[in-house]
Amino acid sequence: MTEPRAKCVIFDCDGTLVDSERLCCLALCATFKKFNATLTMDEAIKHFEGGKLADILSATKQRLAVNVSIDKLEPVYREILDALFEQKLKPMDGVFELLDYLQRHGIEYCVASNGPKVKIRRSLELTGLLPYFEDRIFSAFDTNSWKPEPDLVLYSAMTMGFRLEECIYIDDTPKGLEAGIRAGVKTVQLVGLNDKGHDQTMQTIDNLRQLEQVL
Repeated sequence: MTEPRAKCVIFDCDGTLVDSERLCCLALCATFKKFNATLTMDEAIKHFEGGKLADILSATKQRLAVNVSIDKLEPVYREILDALFEQKLKPMDGVFELLDYLQRHGIEYCVASNGPKVKIRRSLELTGLLPYFEDRIFSAFDTNSWKPEPDLVLYSAMTMGFRLEECIYIDDTPKGLEAGIRAGVKTVQLVGLNDKGHDQTMQTIDNLRQLEQVL
């Protein structure tokens, strides 16, 4: 049996470990509806690229010409999203099988997300994934630097104790993929909500189980 080449897999969270991107778009639509603005689900999906929440809200309010501060929009969005997560959040297809594969082959792994650590933990808890990721959760709030900046990916690899060439980073959004590429880590796209990727992505997969072949 061929030994896996990578020693550590760095996962994004939303849309990679947990099936959340459509719920995030629903929350975005519902948030702006509360401020008398219409954002359709198709529009939300079309423009979805990941990144920092404040930037997503800012870009959306500019497109809709809504004069509401981010300080008002963000807590509304997070409250709506938390309720949707409580009701509907599920793990991504194939994630448990992949994690079992990594454990059997002695490959380390962690999660690196733009979200606050409390949100990451909550997402993992709701989907049964938290026991796999205790003490290996990294947030952009730890580095004060958000994807597409590479700092979070670099910080995660360093903290896990691996060189960049020993790691694989997997994400589903253009901004997340850019972070991995700029960090100099082999970067794999899990095809996501609107199929947007990055022109320098090394490889694409449609299901997490396919990462076994990449490894």
